[in-house]
Amino acid sequence: MNRRVVITGILLIVTAIILGAFGAHALKAVLGAEQLNSFETGVRYQMYNGLALLVLGLNAVKFSFSIRWATGLMLAGVLLFSGSIYGLSLQPVLGVKLSFLGPVTPIGGLLMIVSWVLLLLKLVLNKSEAVSE
Repeated sequence: MNRRVVITGILLIVTAIILGAFGAHALKAVLGAEQLNSFETGVRYQMYNGLALLVLGLNAVKFSFSIRWATGLMLAGVLLFSGSIYGLSLQPVLGVKLSFLGPVTPIGGLLMIVSWVLLLLKLVLNKSEAVSE
């Protein structure tokens, strides 16, 4: 088990649940449908990647290679992707202009994609990795 990755995954999951509840209850009355939908997208991607980090961390010893880069890129991607979406969605509530976050969202998405491709490549190219059925 990789304790750091497991804890990170759990923290992402817990905050996704809190933010999801916040969005479903408190923000429903103050955000438009498009903004609320964007906010929920950020929560969803945060949850997916939090669960992935939890699974990867719990199974880290089963890999014959380091998952450090993949999990680090995944975390950075979530923080940039979901974080920028939260900021952009909450602009009306916060009363501030955060349009500079617009370009951050695709960078975060790209980091998440790269993390998964890196993990895939490590699995495919590592011949010593046993596949159990």
